[in-house]
Amino acid sequence: MEATSQGDAPALRSRRAIREAELAKAGKKPRKRAPSSSSSQGRHAAPAGHAWVTRVAVLGSLAAATIAVPLANGAQGGDGSPFELDTQPTGPSTLALLKAGVDTPRTSAAIAAAPRDVRVEAGAASRTAERSPLPGCDADAPIEGGNGTLADHSLCDVWQPGERLRADAAVALSALNEGFKARFGRDLCLVDSYRTLDSQYAVKASRGYLAAVPGASMHGWGLAIDLCSEEYTSSEVYGWLWENGAAYGWENPPWAQRGGSGNYEPWHFEYRPGVEEVSYWH
Repeated sequence: MEATSQGDAPALRSRRAIREAELAKAGKKPRKRAPSSSSSQGRHAAPAGHAWVTRVAVLGSLAAATIAVPLANGAQGGDGSPFELDTQPTGPSTLALLKAGVDTPRTSAAIAAAPRDVRVEAGAASRTAERSPLPGCDADAPIEGGNGTLADHSLCDVWQPGERLRADAAVALSALNEGFKARFGRDLCLVDSYRTLDSQYAVKASRGYLAAVPGASMHGWGLAIDLCSEEYTSSEVYGWLWENGAAYGWENPPWAQRGGSGNYEPWHFEYRPGVEEVSYWH
């Protein structure tokens, strides 16, 4: 069917008017014509909800396109990439710094001269003192028994098998031995330590005047040791013991030194605090 020209428009309107008059006379309403697809899209707005969804969809499409284009074009970097830095990074990498290490800065003179917290240092020293060099040995154990007859709970085994001392003397000697090991790389070697009354009689019988009267020896109180010959014949070792032993309460007593009141016994060391205590008792 050919398209209607503009000149035929009045005739069409006249026929439409006649038709509507006939329908009105017959008591019928004229039927509304359905708008064409092109005119409906241009003249009729979509519902509000539909329009909102449509706008969101359009905006989302635009955003996706805006992001996708630079990603597709320059995600790998290179010339023209939007993610490329204006300037290349300079300086060493983190890995290079870790491998090279960092020099610790010197403490400034002002910080070094600042007063120290004595309470902190005292607390640290106290905690160090609490760590006994002879675990399981109570330096404050009660002293019960006499010379050569001390109770077992008053004595402690030291590092060398078969050797025992009074508890407080054992702890002090073990501390001295720790320092000795740090210096010489081995334990201090002992020949004798605590002697029972029976062993004192045996030693007196074998050594004669070199041994104390049974019941009077400091070995019987668990307060004396005799060193191996390798210790007192070495000037280096003996010099170290001479200089450091007294700090732990152990020393070669004056009577046993050359020119002393007793026999010359450089191998014989006594725990002085305990010796003074026993002397006070008697």
